[in-house]
Amino acid sequence: MLLAQITDLHVMPKGQLAYDKVDTAAMLRDAVAHLNRLVPQPDAVIITGDLADRGEPTAYEHLREILAELEARWFVIPGNHDKLPAFRAAFADQPYLPAEGDLIQYVIDDYPLRLVALHSVLPGRTDGAVSDAQLEWLDRTLAAKPRTPTVVMMHHPPFATGLAHFDAVGMTDVTAFERVIARHPQVERILAGHVHRPMQIRFGGTIASACPSTAHQVACDLRPDGSDTFTLEPPGFQLHRWNGSTLYTYTINVGNFPGPFPFH
Repeated sequence: MLLAQITDLHVMPKGQLAYDKVDTAAMLRDAVAHLNRLVPQPDAVIITGDLADRGEPTAYEHLREILAELEARWFVIPGNHDKLPAFRAAFADQPYLPAEGDLIQYVIDDYPLRLVALHSVLPGRTDGAVSDAQLEWLDRTLAAKPRTPTVVMMHHPPFATGLAHFDAVGMTDVTAFERVIARHPQVERILAGHVHRPMQIRFGGTIASACPSTAHQVACDLRPDGSDTFTLEPPGFQLHRWNGSTLYTYTINVGNFPGPFPFH
């Protein structure tokens, strides 16, 4: 199975730039075109939050126009920039999404890799958390299929990043979450967004991973008082390839580059 991941799209209404500088919609179109060129094609694409920069209905309309060009099946979860009522309205036609409630959580059992979507967004806040009730749901959900390789997808990565301004708005109190993950060795990966950078750490006996943005990247400023800034270095996405026993992750820069050229 080949699973693609894109994240932190930050699409704006037509004619607007994010932060008055970033044409996030055009950058997403480039990412969609790149995904459509892949051979083999992804079996599915997961989109791990911050779909619309300010959560306006018109931004989601713009986003849906772009996603209509994506050939692979896709699955969405919200990020802290998304506004839940507008998000729900924009994706009301997606049958895998829960029709009501304050949480966007679901399970996809259609592939060799089981996809478990976990809600980490707190209303009106930038930081994230997972409640005790959510942890009980996650524990039950994972226990239901202990032999099926699984990825857990969420917006906030459950670890400190070393980027001071992002750690101030990261996921709080991850100890109980890590204990739940550690009870389920079939979890091959925790796939997140939020930090606009590829990152990986060991977590709960598996790997927790963050994906680069299809738009701007967060400056990799590792000073204790690091700046809250972004760069326009190349956008990216990730491919997660399951070969039946091992999950491989590849980070890809978005673009149509010269090559490939033979080495000999």
